[in-house]
Amino acid sequence: MTRKNDRDILREERCRTKDGAEVVLLKYPLLEETRLVKHCFTTRYGGASSGIFSTMNLSFTRGDDREAVETNYRRVSEALDVPYGNFVFTDQTHTANVRKVTADDCGKGLICERDYEEVDGLITDERGPVLSAFFADCVPLFFVDPVHRAIGLSHSGWRGTVKRMGEVTAAAMHREYGTLPDDLICAIGPSICQDCYEVGEEVADEFRKAFKGWEDAILRESALKDGEKKYRLDLWKANEIVLLEAGVRRKHLAVTNICTCCNPDALFSHRATGGKRGNMGAFLCLK
Repeated sequence: MTRKNDRDILREERCRTKDGAEVVLLKYPLLEETRLVKHCFTTRYGGASSGIFSTMNLSFTRGDDREAVETNYRRVSEALDVPYGNFVFTDQTHTANVRKVTADDCGKGLICERDYEEVDGLITDERGPVLSAFFADCVPLFFVDPVHRAIGLSHSGWRGTVKRMGEVTAAAMHREYGTLPDDLICAIGPSICQDCYEVGEEVADEFRKAFKGWEDAILRESALKDGEKKYRLDLWKANEIVLLEAGVRRKHLAVTNICTCCNPDALFSHRATGGKRGNMGAFLCLK
């Protein structure tokens, strides 16, 4: 898998399931060092899906066979060593809405219907629920509060990043659990890199408004197409800025070095496939 540098930010873990599949997961040593959580970001390897969904697709809504997707969840649950019925899904619509999750929410989205809509972030301080969010270029954000034993997991595409989803999630954890940003251990997960993410003037202008003073750090002019300027947008840097400005310590923050679009064989990428793809999952739970 191509990385942007050689730092040991993410590591691969290969897990052989009982049915003989080899599931490949990505994990952050920084989060594992807390010894409080189980977590992972899935790859395309080790699933039961085929075609454009091969093989570890975790989306029920993109046209894949439901039985194959359910098999994929069973393999992830085994590889992560969590109960199949404990996954709790987001309902991602590019909002900055965060939901507090309890044991009563276990299984929502997988084995029972969700009773909520438009939720791009989940938080909990209970053992049991496996926070679950889904990706194919957008940015996963992991949060661990080792002081109050609370966690959060959020989906942050360009709209969520403009809405400062990382700050919103940290604020929700403070409101519900007393979490202080200074204590948070965070990770920015695999997603599209600046070299691969070209946007138009409208999106660039949204980021100029939301990140005044940081324009040169997150936007790079790339081309002129059909009379319109195009830019390369750095979502990794933008989310890093959001978390640091929210009070997260730099030494408590791991920023991905793996691009989804640069690795279409290993990771699903909306940009790389023109939307013909499945979804990967980010998962986080308390031990």
